[in-house]
Amino acid sequence: MGTKKSSARPAAESGVTDSGRNGTEGESEATRPNPEVVARAKRRTFTLEYKQKVLAQTDAAKGSGEIGAALRREGLYSSHLTKWRRERKEGSLEGLTPRRRGPKVKTSPVTAENQKLKRDNERLAEHLRKAQIVIDVQKKVAMLLGNPFPAEDQP
Repeated sequence: MGTKKSSARPAAESGVTDSGRNGTEGESEATRPNPEVVARAKRRTFTLEYKQKVLAQTDAAKGSGEIGAALRREGLYSSHLTKWRRERKEGSLEGLTPRRRGPKVKTSPVTAENQKLKRDNERLAEHLRKAQIVIDVQKKVAMLLGNPFPAEDQP
């Protein structure tokens, strides 16, 4: 019986290098993006000054039809302009200031104090429960050793 010869040659013998297979020869590992890293979008925030500047530019471009070019240049959408114009109309500078998203927290100082006192009460009640367990164990150990604990009624 003859020995089988493998027709496949290793990559080094065939003349194909790793860099030739995966990309250009000059490309290094540092320049290629890591496929394991997932990019996460970050919400953009715009300052009052920026919003006013863009609104002034687009208001000036309204007659010439260059609003689309201004939006593309700034990387904005027409919905931004619509929202900012509405905010400007409703309350000038106050409307254009950036606000936090989500539900607004409505807490009064009395509610905060009440919650703090409840937490303190629960913490102290837990300490008292643990102290009572320790005292009960001490009483039982004293009874086993023949040294009765003094009664709680005696001062």
